[in-house]
Amino acid sequence: MNSKIYIHEYIDIIGANRANYFKHMTTDWGRHSAERLQKCFGVWGTLGSTGRWPQVVNLWEYEDWDSLAASFAHETGTDTMQDKALEMWWLTAQNYRSGGLDRLLIAAPYSPDIEQLCADGSVVGAKVFLHETVNIKPGLAQDYLRLVSEHWLGQAMELGLQLVGAFRTAMRNDSEVVLIWAMRDWSDWARVGMAEDGEPFRTWRARTKDIAIDWVGHLMCSAPASPLKTGVQP
Repeated sequence: MNSKIYIHEYIDIIGANRANYFKHMTTDWGRHSAERLQKCFGVWGTLGSTGRWPQVVNLWEYEDWDSLAASFAHETGTDTMQDKALEMWWLTAQNYRSGGLDRLLIAAPYSPDIEQLCADGSVVGAKVFLHETVNIKPGLAQDYLRLVSEHWLGQAMELGLQLVGAFRTAMRNDSEVVLIWAMRDWSDWARVGMAEDGEPFRTWRARTKDIAIDWVGHLMCSAPASPLKTGVQP
């Protein structure tokens, strides 16, 4: 059962600096993760033809709320709300990114953590990932995640979609779900795309039409040192 908490980050990249930011956020950041009681779950680049560009998506895993609170306390322990030990890291990062948008995510009980994903290996090295944000009627995000588990996971796997993460967004009215799926190759994505107007998507959307208001997806590819690319922490 996954009871972990996650920080999800959308990062706006400056110009052609996505590769530089990939390295800065994985290889150059890795040693700081332990100080923040976090693990890197994934770092991806958004495929611009399907979403905002240039953009990077980061996902960080924390053991529980206490671990996240300790990380926040460490981060905000100065008047600048930035760790002094990371001053040079922040100064370098500002050359690569202009800002971003974060959210806190609560894992569904059946959502795998990063150790499980790396040990299993079935999604490590996947060529493409589908990121879905689902707007839910207030108060029903957990119900939607239950329906995903009971009625969609099996169908999705038959299509070639392997679950990477299923989450609800914290600090909201239980009204947003984030789903991340892996596809081994681009041909798997093409097969999913061709199936969207038919079954089993039609039945799934009919089943959830009274809960899900809308959803939007975009495609992502792993950064070179992301654990879902290499199978190990950066």
